[in-house]
Amino acid sequence: MTDKKGTADKASTRAADPTVLSFQDISSRITDRLPELLEAVVSVGSGIGLHATLRRIVETAAELAGARYAGLGVLKPDAAALADFITFGISEEEAAAMGRLPDGHTGLLGELIRHPVPLRLADLKADARSSGLPPGHPPMHSFLGVPIRVHTEIFGNLYLTEKRGGAEFTDEDLRMLRIFALEAGIAIGNARVYEATRQREHWISGSAAVTTALLTGVEGSAAMDVVAAEARKLAEAAAALVLVPDRRQDGTEDDLVVVVAAADDRTETGDPGTMAGTVLTSDSPIAAQLLRGEPVFINDCATDPRTRTNLASRFGPCMMLPLENNDRVIGILALPRAHGAHHYTDAERVLATQFAKQAALALVLADVQRDRERLAVYQDRDRIARDLHDLVIQRLFATGLMLEGAGRRSRTPEVGEKIGQAVEELDATIQEVRTAVYALHHGEDDDAPSGFRARVLREIGTAAVPLGFQPSVRFSGAVDTLVVEPTARNLVAALREVLSNAFRHARASKIEVDIDATVTLPDGRGGVRMTATDDGVGIQEGGRRSGLRNLLRRAEALGGTSTYGRGPDGSGTTVVWEAQLQPPEAVAAGPGSARGVTGASGDAG
Repeated sequence: MTDKKGTADKASTRAADPTVLSFQDISSRITDRLPELLEAVVSVGSGIGLHATLRRIVETAAELAGARYAGLGVLKPDAAALADFITFGISEEEAAAMGRLPDGHTGLLGELIRHPVPLRLADLKADARSSGLPPGHPPMHSFLGVPIRVHTEIFGNLYLTEKRGGAEFTDEDLRMLRIFALEAGIAIGNARVYEATRQREHWISGSAAVTTALLTGVEGSAAMDVVAAEARKLAEAAAALVLVPDRRQDGTEDDLVVVVAAADDRTETGDPGTMAGTVLTSDSPIAAQLLRGEPVFINDCATDPRTRTNLASRFGPCMMLPLENNDRVIGILALPRAHGAHHYTDAERVLATQFAKQAALALVLADVQRDRERLAVYQDRDRIARDLHDLVIQRLFATGLMLEGAGRRSRTPEVGEKIGQAVEELDATIQEVRTAVYALHHGEDDDAPSGFRARVLREIGTAAVPLGFQPSVRFSGAVDTLVVEPTARNLVAALREVLSNAFRHARASKIEVDIDATVTLPDGRGGVRMTATDDGVGIQEGGRRSGLRNLLRRAEALGGTSTYGRGPDGSGTTVVWEAQLQPPEAVAAGPGSARGVTGASGDAG
């Protein structure tokens, strides 16, 4: 009695729950198809990637039931609509004609979402729950749908239509598909675990790569570039933007300004250069939330009313993550995806948030490390500068005095002349050492003073890279005090012109620059003279002279002149450029040569 009752209870349970299956329910006709079913099960379980597994499930289900078309609708996390829809049998032309993919809100697809039980129809158009087919959709009649469960959760629904040969789907087809759906759920579960593990490994390795790059010498905006490029790749985003707080001119609140932009070349998101400089104003609710250190997740930038920038229309789903350290927001990392792309999953949001925290910490540590290295360099420079000033210059000066005394006592004119030349060389050496001491004290970084001497030294240092050697420079007079604007600006531009021409045309191996602020011009006014001499091939006959004409126009606009010719020994080129220290008032107010202000370059021939 008990056995019979238990058997009846099990049978009634299977009847009440159509998802409960047993091989005892399979008829002899299905038994004949077991090899086919087992082959299908093995096929869907052979992959590890989630997307590849889903596509294989759709294709295998269609072959198993003899369907012309098949689809797999993946549910959103709230299980109210479709997040993705994978099809089989629909050509690209047919898909384009139908337009957007179904969302699962209406029709038979919506029915299966609301009531996830197997459904078989002879003609889907005759069913009252059907909402019809969209324009351009291929004709479909017979229909078969079953839910796919991953553990206890409904992952999505498998849809088959149009049985080949025009027949209806049979009960055996339905039972085979239900068994196949169980195995498909197991395969999907395994693929999801693999995808989650692989995704977590990628984000961890990406965080490690960013930390390593930032702590091994990447500086300034390049550090933000590293963070943006790595984050965009990890998040599979169309772009990555780094925004930093920027205090308004009235000093009230911080806006957020895009300082770094990296974009995927395969997407139509526009030139990254056009994104830099975009401002997210402080009155935006998104900006306020981000500046409080709270992440913002957007499903569609183009339609979200909180997005108020001209970039919003270019993108779809987006994550905006604070780069925060010790409760201070140092920047914002925005990762927008293209229109129609998948929304960010909960796992992706957690991993990206952890990445942003790690990147912020790495940025702060990198700044601290660079500050320590810079301090060590400055301390070493100060020590070297003191040694040069206190020891080397004093010894050279004492040696010069001894030579001058010996020259005065010499009774041989040739010896006196040689001693005089040696003293002049010592004076030149002292000037060069003093220039080196100044450079060691101030360095060549962006925070260095903007005095005339420092600007000339930076120009010389910049030119050393393409030239392949360091030009020498010597100053005479209090150049920082005497050489003022606009003479200083135009002399630096003239120096840049001379060095550029030497690199492009002279094929020189040595360049000597002398800047003397103690000269007197022919009209009696005080002036500054730059003399640049190289050992190159000289100015060729018939060559262009546009660069030399630029130099002359600059000098004449400032009450001076510019000349050129062979070097002192008859080889190379010497350029002499001079201008008044106190230029005419009209020139100081607005020089007529716009090119003299901007630093135009040209060919010297």
